[in-house]
Amino acid sequence: MDSLNEQFSQIYDQYIDKIYRFVYLKVSSQEIAEDVTSKVFIKGWEAFQSSKEEIKNPGAFLYQIARNAVIDHYREKDRTKVVSADASPEIADPGENAQNKAILSADINTIKKAIQKLEKEHQDILIWHYLEDMPIANIAKLLGRPAGTVRVMLHRGLKDLKDIIKES
Repeated sequence: MDSLNEQFSQIYDQYIDKIYRFVYLKVSSQEIAEDVTSKVFIKGWEAFQSSKEEIKNPGAFLYQIARNAVIDHYREKDRTKVVSADASPEIADPGENAQNKAILSADINTIKKAIQKLEKEHQDILIWHYLEDMPIANIAKLLGRPAGTVRVMLHRGLKDLKDIIKES
């Protein structure tokens, strides 16, 4: 295996779960999330191969492709975001009892539905910061906005998320 393949293989291993999780929270099903994630890495590989310059931040690069791929998905399908509670895979610890699994699943579904109601940029910022542990500075670079603006958007998105959850 040549160096380019090895480099991208390492990037893939490092980001596949993160990109999938990001996409899954923005689309309506596991199958669609898998398809979109696959497209993200195909586009990433094509760009990686054809780029004359080194991609300095592959994570930010892949997240940008993922954002665009989700937008493209909804443009192609021309449908609204509807999340089925049945579409959420079980992510609870298998050692937990059935009641705890049911509570965790209900909580995850509530949060996922609430996230879907936020503005797209607020969704992205919350997912990147709280689920992917991405620092504000990195999110700001990814969005091309000042860190202070991203921080305000993060707090606003979190407040809106809490309000939506309280209403449901």
